[in-house]
Amino acid sequence: MPFSHAADPRVAPVEDPEPEVTEMLAKTLGDDRGVPLAIFRTMARHPRMMKRFNVLGGFFLTRGDLPARERELVVLRVAWRSGCEYEWAQHVLIGRRAGLTDAEIARVAEPAAEWPAADAALLRAADEVLDHIDLSDETWAELAGRFTETQLVELVVLVGFYRMAAGFLNATGVQKEADLPGWPTGPRPGEGT
Repeated sequence: MPFSHAADPRVAPVEDPEPEVTEMLAKTLGDDRGVPLAIFRTMARHPRMMKRFNVLGGFFLTRGDLPARERELVVLRVAWRSGCEYEWAQHVLIGRRAGLTDAEIARVAEPAAEWPAADAALLRAADEVLDHIDLSDETWAELAGRFTETQLVELVVLVGFYRMAAGFLNATGVQKEADLPGWPTGPRPGEGT
């Protein structure tokens, strides 16, 4: 049975950071007013870790070899399967910019939804890594027909990174910014999946 997520932050976001932390936060994503996102202000409670987290997260978003649309399809599946509304909301916006339609984004939350074979393989890969900490030979072979070894390594680490981020967000009770979208209609994560 899944836990009920914290209604309030368990770790309060930094409000008045030290100058070094302010400099690090200035390099992170912010809301429409330029305020660093709650994930980063919460992680700023551990500045050394935040610095390293941002390097890897930034790599996936700006320097990775996976196409952005495919990356976001996988991240959204991880967010949904992890029950992380914060991660889901942020990546709905990023996914739209990467070319995912609203209909595709909503279908990510439907385990039995029909997908083109290439997208189905990516979603299956995310599910397999989350469920089995591995990929089946069949899924690997299907992906290897489309992606380079570098991209395959990136894909597996991508799933793990965003699962880790979801655990951090859920466990610390990071609250999503008010202007972000919520879950799609239908069953919530863990209900009928």
